[in-house]
Amino acid sequence: MRILLILAAILWAALARAQEDPDPRLIRAADEVALAYVLTGDSRIDETSLAGLRGISRVLTARTTVEPGEPIGIDLDRDDLSLLTFLYWPVSDDQPAPTPQAYLRLNKFLRSGGMILFDTRDGDIAGLGGPDGAAALQRLAAPLDIPPLAPVPDDHVLTRTFYLLRDFPGRYQASEVWAEAPPADAAASEGVPFRNLNDGVSPVLIGGNSWAEAWAMDENGLPMFTVGSGLEGERQREMAYRFGVNLIMYVLTGNYKSDQVHVPALLDRLRQEEVIQ
Repeated sequence: MRILLILAAILWAALARAQEDPDPRLIRAADEVALAYVLTGDSRIDETSLAGLRGISRVLTARTTVEPGEPIGIDLDRDDLSLLTFLYWPVSDDQPAPTPQAYLRLNKFLRSGGMILFDTRDGDIAGLGGPDGAAALQRLAAPLDIPPLAPVPDDHVLTRTFYLLRDFPGRYQASEVWAEAPPADAAASEGVPFRNLNDGVSPVLIGGNSWAEAWAMDENGLPMFTVGSGLEGERQREMAYRFGVNLIMYVLTGNYKSDQVHVPALLDRLRQEEVIQ
């Protein structure tokens, strides 16, 4: 009996240490600003997510000062999300819903400043897309504390964090992208072309343009999926890369770019105050 108690105590201590010690993969991901994706259980989708995030990581490294490490697959039922900032979640009809404990971690992740990009991957089907367009999305997202959403407006920070963009194509380009709705009374300051929208990062983005397929690269850095046809298709792929860059810069910098557009107005106001003094 005493031996059993000792063994139980050792096992309990080991489990406690396992819970206290962060997963080395997640520590590495946080240290290297690695992008994360949800493991769906479908090997084809998971491999595409990995290749897509690996591809956009290469683009970020080549074009910006952000140099993400190797992307990491996340098991929502097991992995801690506290060290992550971005989660790409491809939606599929056969994907099982996470456990209640996983949803608790997901909601804490969203409340702590993390962002989930839900990709329903159905942008090639007319009439679908958006938060109400896919039954699988509604089923998976229902337990999440998601704020009211609206299509991303033309003056959203996401349109200018690095590149100036009008839309956000992936392999498809017909689907609208939805984000946290701006306040009803949001207005631009005098002399500023953009409204002061959400203070920070929208916790959720939803669309169906199959971004991972547009971003996906093989080990030689070559695209893995066709996008459109001919030069127009390659132009669309380039715009998909630019959306990916804007997206990650938006996640990392929050409303920094929104603040910057107010600088001229602030400087002008300071000059006026100096004259008065």
